[in-house]
Amino acid sequence: MTRINLLPWREIRRRERDRQILTGSFLSWMLMGLVVFYGWWHMNGLIDFQSSRNGFLTQETAKLDKQIKEIREIKRRKESLLARMEVIQSLQSNRTQIVHVFDDLVRKLPKGVYLTSLKKKGKNITLAGYAQSNARISSLMRSLDSSDWFANPNLNVINVTPSGESRVSKFTLQVKEEKKKKQVSLDQQTSAKKTG
Repeated sequence: MTRINLLPWREIRRRERDRQILTGSFLSWMLMGLVVFYGWWHMNGLIDFQSSRNGFLTQETAKLDKQIKEIREIKRRKESLLARMEVIQSLQSNRTQIVHVFDDLVRKLPKGVYLTSLKKKGKNITLAGYAQSNARISSLMRSLDSSDWFANPNLNVINVTPSGESRVSKFTLQVKEEKKKKQVSLDQQTSAKKTG
C-alpha cells in the first residue's frame, strides 16, 4: 500500500484559509473605512447645511430687528402727532372759552370792586384787586359761585388799607375755571345749529 502524505494538502489548505481571512479582513477594513468616511462626509454636509441655515436666520433676524426699530420709531412719531392733535383739538374746542370767561367775569363784577391783576395757571385763576367794603367782596364771591364759568371761589387775603379819605379792602381771590353742564349743552346746541 502506498503511503499518502497529507501534509502538503493541509499546508495548502491552511494558506488558502489564511489568505481568505486576510482578504476578508482587508475588505472589512476597507468597508469600515468607507462607512467612517461616508459618516464624516455626511456629518460635514449636515453641519454646513445647518451653518447656512443659521446664517440665513441671523440675516433675517437682523432685518426683522431693523423693521421692529422702524416700527417703534413710527409708533413714537404717531404718539407725538396724536398728542399734538389732542392739544390742537383742545385749543380749538376751548378757543371761545376765554372770551366767555372774561365776559362773565365783567358781568359778575359788582360795583365798587376793581381788579388790579388776573393770573391764570391751568384751571386756577387768581384775582387781585380793591373793594369799597368786605360786603362787596362777598357779593363777588357769590356771583362767581353762581356763574356758569367759575366754581369754588376761595378768598386768600383781605387787608383793609387807607386810600385817601376812605378805607378800601385789598383782596386776593382764587377761583376755578369750570364750564358747567348747562353751558356745555348750550354750546353743543349752538354748534349743532351752525353745522346744520
